[in-house]
Amino acid sequence: MMAERHDQPPLPLDYRQHFGEGDFCVTDTNRDAVEWLAQPDRWPLPVTLLIGPAASGKSHLARMFAERHAARVIDDADMIAEGEPLFHAWNAATPQRPLLFVARRNPRDWSHGLADLGSRLAASPLVRLGDPDDALLAALFAKHLADRGLRVHDDVRDYLLARLERSAAAVANAVAALDILSLAERRDITVPLARALLETQFRLDL
Repeated sequence: MMAERHDQPPLPLDYRQHFGEGDFCVTDTNRDAVEWLAQPDRWPLPVTLLIGPAASGKSHLARMFAERHAARVIDDADMIAEGEPLFHAWNAATPQRPLLFVARRNPRDWSHGLADLGSRLAASPLVRLGDPDDALLAALFAKHLADRGLRVHDDVRDYLLARLERSAAAVANAVAALDILSLAERRDITVPLARALLETQFRLDL
């Protein structure tokens, strides 16, 4: 007797995110941070804090900074409960090896519990990645598609960006979900598929 066959929806192929300098999208919302990190020799201290929301490009920008300037980077610094490593890293920073703290929250909201570290962080320069503008949202949408090897018509991009939450994380999540849904339903990524995604997974009343 032949074994019963079960069709299993295909899974997205593994993909590699691109973190080269040419892959970072620069617009008015992040230009000040990019320019500040390009010239650590002009910093008043060899330490800077980079603050921004999820998926805003903090880690990408920090990686470029580390490679370009032989710098030390501490990612998700606001999530580190033990303050001693952060304190020692701050004290060890030099102009030859500057230090970049990367976080989502302002340093006053970190939970390290060290007054000395708090005063050092408060004195450190801080640059911020702001909420994405239209140009950055479109560029991020294109980048996430390219990372996954996907191509869609501009009408799909325009349809989604007009309806999604205006955040980098929402764009990243939408592209990932589109990829999965397209493979599962064996359909091209079109406006009808994008509409189905928003209605079923993002719970938007369209």
